[in-house]
Amino acid sequence: MWRLYVCSRSIFMDTKWAYLLSRLAIGLSFLGHGLVRLPKLAGFSHWMVGQFSKSYLPDALVIPFSYILPFAEFIAGLMIILGLFTRQGLLFAGVVSLALIFGTTVIENWEALPSQLIHVAFLSVLLAYLPHNSYAVDKIIKK
Repeated sequence: MWRLYVCSRSIFMDTKWAYLLSRLAIGLSFLGHGLVRLPKLAGFSHWMVGQFSKSYLPDALVIPFSYILPFAEFIAGLMIILGLFTRQGLLFAGVVSLALIFGTTVIENWEALPSQLIHVAFLSVLLAYLPHNSYAVDKIIKK
């Protein structure tokens, strides 16, 4: 009986650590995407406008998005890493990812699509298992 309790407690602790590891991985990906683009914002915007030049999306839509995207990625990543408003951060990252998937399909950049779909899968799993988010600022705030 005692052995079963210890084993189940250990498994429960492992799920908390697994959740943290997954949350940090996806958070670092978003944070890193934003962080490397922020110092070269104008260059990134110019590159993105070039990518969409042959698409039906107007520059009036692409240009603002190209300037907002690095900030959105950075903020979503920071929220997810810290576990601060984790649910909202995951949903925000999901919306950003869906916008990227839409853009990727519009310009037929099929090589980028698997990576974006993997990000959405990670975010979805983290949302589904949110009760395992024990090592987070959210838990400190709730106390």
